[in-house]
Amino acid sequence: MAEKVPQTYQNHTRYLPIFHFVVLPLLLVYLIGTIYVAVTTRGLLAHLDMVLAVALILLALSARMMAVTVQNRVIRLEERLRMRALLPADLQPRIEEFTVPQLVALRFARDEELPALAREVLDRHIEDRNAIKQKVTRWRADHLRA
Repeated sequence: MAEKVPQTYQNHTRYLPIFHFVVLPLLLVYLIGTIYVAVTTRGLLAHLDMVLAVALILLALSARMMAVTVQNRVIRLEERLRMRALLPADLQPRIEEFTVPQLVALRFARDEELPALAREVLDRHIEDRNAIKQKVTRWRADHLRA
């Protein structure tokens, strides 16, 4: 997937328009409407409708969290395999020390930069995803995120 602007730390955040700009706002409007009706009418069905609105929002957020969890598992596998091919022998036994957030951030480092950055992340115990991403000097774009 070719993009006009190369992906960088500043522009790598991805929004799913249908989820972030359609589904969630509609569900929030629905929730606000059901709260208003429940407060003004005080009927059982109005309260049940409000509970349904909350359940729908929780369902949407849960589905998103599940997709991101699966994506992170795939990234973990992919990055561990990539590290087996790219890291020097002394770092190979330490691959299992990387946390999922570290691996998620390191995926943006290009192959030639990965060994030095991986060593720094482990030796300095850098856990913050954003701090790791900001250390990447040559960005490796990821356009297949959920």
